[in-house]
Amino acid sequence: MKLLIVTPLYPPEIGGPATYTRFLEKNLPKDQFEIEVVRFDSVKHLPYIIRHIAFFWKVFFRAKNADIVYALDPLGVGLPAGFAAKLLGKRFFLRIAGDRAWETAQQKFGITESLDTFSASRKYKLPIRLLKFGQTECSKMAEKIIVPSDYLKGIVGNWWINKEEIDKIKTEQEGLDYIKKFETRNKIVVIYNAFESVEIPESKAELREKFGMAGTVLISAGRLVVWKGMDAVIRLMPKLKKEIPDAVLYIAGDGPEKEKLECLVKELSLQNEVMFLGNIPKDELLRRVKASDIFVLNTFYEGFAHQLLEAMSVGTPVISTNVGGNPELIEDKKEGFLVDYNEESAFISAFHRTLEKGMSEQMTRNAKEKLLQFTVKRAIDSFVKECQI
Repeated sequence: MKLLIVTPLYPPEIGGPATYTRFLEKNLPKDQFEIEVVRFDSVKHLPYIIRHIAFFWKVFFRAKNADIVYALDPLGVGLPAGFAAKLLGKRFFLRIAGDRAWETAQQKFGITESLDTFSASRKYKLPIRLLKFGQTECSKMAEKIIVPSDYLKGIVGNWWINKEEIDKIKTEQEGLDYIKKFETRNKIVVIYNAFESVEIPESKAELREKFGMAGTVLISAGRLVVWKGMDAVIRLMPKLKKEIPDAVLYIAGDGPEKEKLECLVKELSLQNEVMFLGNIPKDELLRRVKASDIFVLNTFYEGFAHQLLEAMSVGTPVISTNVGGNPELIEDKKEGFLVDYNEESAFISAFHRTLEKGMSEQMTRNAKEKLLQFTVKRAIDSFVKECQI
């Protein structure tokens, strides 16, 4: 079977699509799949509109010999890939790991409402409506939509819902007619991301000495965007230090919010308590996480938080939020703690509970067991099954 993967990112670029593409290249059975990759970076040097036209033709000609065209994004690469597959009569698969329209609306248009509300509403400015329309139409073209969590399955299903239309339904027949629109929900398939564990031979003490980490160490990692809630974790530090005087926070990652976060640290005079690591290699990040006492992720939205699995794998207790796909990875007080987004008192209470020796050891054992649900074999077998006609 010839699989054409169409991706917005490819190694050495950093990001989910790049990691996922390399995962498929490495793990799909060679005797069943012949893989070819079309990368968007091959046209990035062209002017904005021209690059998308050029990319469409690039996908079109490469897709002629493919059995399945598999796009890893519903907008930048998904639309051209979907149109090319449709024109050629090829099977079109789409992977959706988040809501691009919502993310853009949060960053550029000041939208503050939750993804759950946003995904099922249409009352927005034209640029946002166009983004929502684009990803929705792309999803309609797909034979199969692969998502990494049940939560995202519901979100993508919401793309085809219009709450304003639902409010106008007055009769049973109108309701039944509207429900027919949701038949396409059956093509949304949940395949959890696989986790490939990394062996770190150094002990926690050795790693602390290597990186010069001391005290009660909290660490967080991710792209520095509004919905990751890093500002609230920083604001929490003065209160936390009153109860845990040697507490320090390390933040790994980069993004549009970095300058604001650095200013906040200076404003609160926390230069000695909050350290920014920037983008660091994955092996160093995992070692720093292992050297830490708690991994914290105060996120407003997560489709599938791979960082949580990584922290669980190296034996570091996790505190995160009960949003998105997080409850599918962590049961509160079992594999870690789940609290409300930005809820300071709940976070501080969870910090104290996590630092209790018996509690942290039990959660670490439970977390290791939970990781067995996210094996490479399970993810690959599920994908191969979906490709079979």
